[in-house]
Amino acid sequence: MPVAEGVPQTLYDKILAAHVVDEKLDGTVLLYIDRHLVHEVTSPQAFEGLKNAKRKVRRPDCTLATTDHNVPTTSRKGIKDIATFIKEDDSRLQCTTLEENVKDFDITYFGLGDKRQGIVHVIGPEQGFTLPGTTLVCGDSHTSTHGAFGCFAMGIGTSEVEHVLATQCLITKRSKNMRIQVNGELAPGVSSKDVVLYAIGLIGTAGGTGSVIEFCGSVIRSLSMEARMSICNMAIEAGARAGMVAPDDITFEYLKGKPLAPVYGTPGWERAIKYWRSLHSDPGAKYDIDVQIDAKDIVPTVTWGTSPEDVVPITGSVPDPETFKSESKKAAGRRMLEYMGLTPGTPMQDIPVDKVFIGSCTNSRIEDLRAAAQVVKGKKKADNVKRAMIVPGSGIVKGQAEAEGLDKIFLDAGFEWREAGCSMCLGMNPDILAPKERCASTSNRNFEGRQGAQSRTHLMSPVMAAAAAITGKLSDVRKLTEYKASPHIEAYKLNTSTPGKAHADEAIEDDDTARERLGDQPEDSSPQVNTLVAEATGSQGLPKFLVHRGIAARLDRPNVDTDAIIPKQFLKTIKRTGLGTALFHDWRTKEDGSPNPDFILNQEPWTKAKILVCTGANFGCGSSREHAPWALNDFGIRCVIAPSFADIFFNNTFKNGMLPIAIRNATELERIATEAGAGREIEVDLPNQVIRDADGVEICQFEVEEFRKHCLVNGLDDIGLTLQLEDKIVEYERRVSANTPWVDGTAYLRRKGQGGKLAAKAVPVPTTNRGQPLKDPIDW
Repeated sequence: MPVAEGVPQTLYDKILAAHVVDEKLDGTVLLYIDRHLVHEVTSPQAFEGLKNAKRKVRRPDCTLATTDHNVPTTSRKGIKDIATFIKEDDSRLQCTTLEENVKDFDITYFGLGDKRQGIVHVIGPEQGFTLPGTTLVCGDSHTSTHGAFGCFAMGIGTSEVEHVLATQCLITKRSKNMRIQVNGELAPGVSSKDVVLYAIGLIGTAGGTGSVIEFCGSVIRSLSMEARMSICNMAIEAGARAGMVAPDDITFEYLKGKPLAPVYGTPGWERAIKYWRSLHSDPGAKYDIDVQIDAKDIVPTVTWGTSPEDVVPITGSVPDPETFKSESKKAAGRRMLEYMGLTPGTPMQDIPVDKVFIGSCTNSRIEDLRAAAQVVKGKKKADNVKRAMIVPGSGIVKGQAEAEGLDKIFLDAGFEWREAGCSMCLGMNPDILAPKERCASTSNRNFEGRQGAQSRTHLMSPVMAAAAAITGKLSDVRKLTEYKASPHIEAYKLNTSTPGKAHADEAIEDDDTARERLGDQPEDSSPQVNTLVAEATGSQGLPKFLVHRGIAARLDRPNVDTDAIIPKQFLKTIKRTGLGTALFHDWRTKEDGSPNPDFILNQEPWTKAKILVCTGANFGCGSSREHAPWALNDFGIRCVIAPSFADIFFNNTFKNGMLPIAIRNATELERIATEAGAGREIEVDLPNQVIRDADGVEICQFEVEEFRKHCLVNGLDDIGLTLQLEDKIVEYERRVSANTPWVDGTAYLRRKGQGGKLAAKAVPVPTTNRGQPLKDPIDW
């Protein structure tokens, strides 16, 4: 329910309240979205849905696109177009499809020919597209990164990507408030990555489920924006819907001179600053969960298992699963050690590594590279380390690092200096590990197969990864380098710009027309809305979910992540269908490619299962990619029963006409699982909210939110429902454009002399059959 007037509010409460377009009695909120970031993996099906329904993108001025997941990070010297540069057919198709879509829908796009291209969660902040007090979404779970600016930012699935493109709104529910306070002072060698890994190890990967985490305390306030981004980036790994840090002078300093932020020194900047200073939690604001961490307890931290919660201090040893509390934890621990090729009791500093990766949306910014270079300078990569890769988060980061000479430091040490992209974080591009290779990685996930089939990943900070590259094994950076101050203070300096007119690149310095265009103010303050969107008010519809009966398969595993449900090599598709054969691929298939007879879905009668019963908690943790529910649905499983679900997966299933059921009563869940284990059918009666056995005997009842139930039973899609509230959306946009004009995309994209058109067009990238040269990027 809404927070009562006069009641102290959290930062999340304030931003949510400012973006409510409509709210139902059951608490369902129609939330307005200020910023939308788009990349090639989660958007093709969304744009296809718009085209099929003859819908437009409502706010192209508030949408920014780039390619990052699939792109090679090898040299782009002499690149003609993306179609000839990317060799893999499926990767190339996703990237060229995005380029066609941004042209068709007139969306601003940073392609490979544009130095502003990069990882989507790096380019948003560095362009000033991310601003305090805004709502921001992307079809990527690590959208939580942007919360470092006091922005409510969350990952969404492809159905929601389509919903935001069409309506600029989302249908959602209020999250719980969680606070993680980190007080004290970090010791030398300890960075923000260690802080967040320690916190995840403390609360677990499901500790923040259903919550928005606000990070605060003296340690957080002392961190730079880039260090805060690393922490918020991994809030999703704690199960949270989003992570946030209240904006302050450090935030405002970072935003000075950013191309899409209000122009520093103008009345617009001062007006924005005044509002941004109000974005903090009120004294006395209530939190549903409150976690206190003392900075002195945090040391350089690394992961040992296949979940971000499996952490130990670098001074520790590989744990013994037999000491874990529950049998399920013991079994999971044994599986992880077998997968990781580790023996209990082995000192972490005795574990050799094959490769090192410094990059990803967690740790690929200029400060991360500076910190790593501080460790590497004057040293050489160990002989047993086959490759050590430095992958900047954007072309701008790369250029800045080269200007500072960081590239030379890495190259002299035997490292590879790459182009911008997601790279080895998830292995959807050529940068992958070979089977059973071990990697010291600054990325955010260590799931099975995340960096390549049978790959073994240890998460850590940039300085720790750099130390591993130099020593050839997991190492305590404090022994390698004499620190006079903590890296987060010494190497993580503020990335400030010279105050003045914002500009995107050097072209403005000698281009009078470009400079004049950028300096112009918008002619009007009305939102740039495609007026045609109101014509498409019908719902495409979904299959109705009433009584679902079928064979149920039993799965006894906790923390079943989305990479396990469908490995990343099957994500290179521009369709929603055809993924059923890839469901649980690494568990269903042996190393030689033959079916694994021990896996339940390869056994009769479960090869025709329509319901999945998972006895372990936190089903669907990990990515916001909607491919996981698509794979289940395509296999024929429309209902998943488990003790608990990760938030984004839970939401994505409903968007696809599927029903996730949380059964928290252990006795009831075991009764259901016993029926499934016996190969008998189960009946799920949604209208009556009852689960029955094959004989029609009631096993238990279940809960489901009334609005979600209404949509499933009636086969309603969100876009059709939302467009019925067009008048409320228009009124909201009018009011916000007047009150916070710096958020309105027209403030930087619609300029005098442009005829009311976008000043930043999508850069045309011709397909190979046209044979045209790549045009120069258009400057802002």
